Amino acid sequence: MRKLWVRVMLMGLLAFGAIGMSQLIEGLVPEELAQSVTGVSADRLLNIIASAMLSVTIFSITVMVSVYQSSSSQWTPRIHRLIMQDRSTQNTLAVFIGAYVYSLLGIILRETGVYDDEHAFVLFWMTVAVLTVIVVYLVRWVLHLQGFGQLIDITRQIEETTRDQFKERLSQPCLGARPLTGDLPDNTRVIKAWESGYIQHIYPEALNAVAKNYNVDLYLTENIGSFVFLNAALLHVHQKGDDVDLDDLRESVREALVIGDLRTYDQDPRFGLIVMGEVGSKALSPGVNDPGTAIDVITRIGRILSNYKDETETTPDEVLENLHVRPLDPNELLRDGFGALSRDGASTLEVQQRLQQILSGLMQHPDKGLREATKKFARTELQRGIEALPFAPDRDVLRNSADRSLEMDQN
Repeated sequence: MRKLWVRVMLMGLLAFGAIGMSQLIEGLVPEELAQSVTGVSADRLLNIIASAMLSVTIFSITVMVSVYQSSSSQWTPRIHRLIMQDRSTQNTLAVFIGAYVYSLLGIILRETGVYDDEHAFVLFWMTVAVLTVIVVYLVRWVLHLQGFGQLIDITRQIEETTRDQFKERLSQPCLGARPLTGDLPDNTRVIKAWESGYIQHIYPEALNAVAKNYNVDLYLTENIGSFVFLNAALLHVHQKGDDVDLDDLRESVREALVIGDLRTYDQDPRFGLIVMGEVGSKALSPGVNDPGTAIDVITRIGRILSNYKDETETTPDEVLENLHVRPLDPNELLRDGFGALSRDGASTLEVQQRLQQILSGLMQHPDKGLREATKKFARTELQRGIEALPFAPDRDVLRNSADRSLEMDQN
């Protein structure tokens, strides 16, 4: 449903349905009422829609492609795929194309005599309804263009997508499987990756069903978003009973685990954090020189991480007993979000100040694991900032911005 062609196809089918529905309703309209509107009136409206929608659609596609290219080159190519899924843009284009298809069908039916001049009442008012929908979406599209592709809109989209993935992941800790926290059990066998690429998607219920069918436990040592090489260890199998055919099990696993050439936002909150960090890092480049954007990104990452919960302390409603998945590591989350930003903004006082302020807030988080990871990360980044700032008063300001516990540790 996030593909543009799907929405366009649905609107096209809706146009066919509207034309067919108007033909059916026309037979129920009284003769006097049916003759109150001539076919010429409907023709005018259909011609207006046909000529206008073609131009508007081409213009909208041009704007869309321009925004895709500019955002990819100015910030990061990873934003491109997220903007392509913008619902307002997709819905607007689908409505415009659907209205164009509707008008063409109406014109064809009029020219072939299916709708004669004496039975165009329903067609006329159906066309008026289509025009009303067009006007509504045209106004919405104009309002949407006011912020479409702008940096604030882009960072807000990334934040919302990443937060949604975070909430979805934490609502079903470890994808509903049992957390893999310790060492693997003895005598496990390895299922090797069938190709090199990123783990894009996991169907945990399907994997658990496969494990039950083969009477084994599956241990996913690599998390979603990890890059695996051909023939590298992907899953570890612990047999509960008789020996299983590992080749057959591998083929069944392939249907429930997707490996591709690109990371995606689905099931992967870490990828959203990385993309946000890339936007902030690009803002600190000499060609852009926009510390304010980096500060905004740091704040948004802090808001996302404030939703963190330890997956090992929460039990899903239905635990997938035969599947084991590694929980999210707060140390990795902090590096994903702040790593590039803190490195590229090490010599910018304002950026380092906001980073320490956000980290100080995360050090008050109720989760102990995140608190400890944040304190360790904040101490490292404080040292980085102090060493990168050449002016002694700036170093003092940065120290004062850091959490008091870090100052006590240094003393």
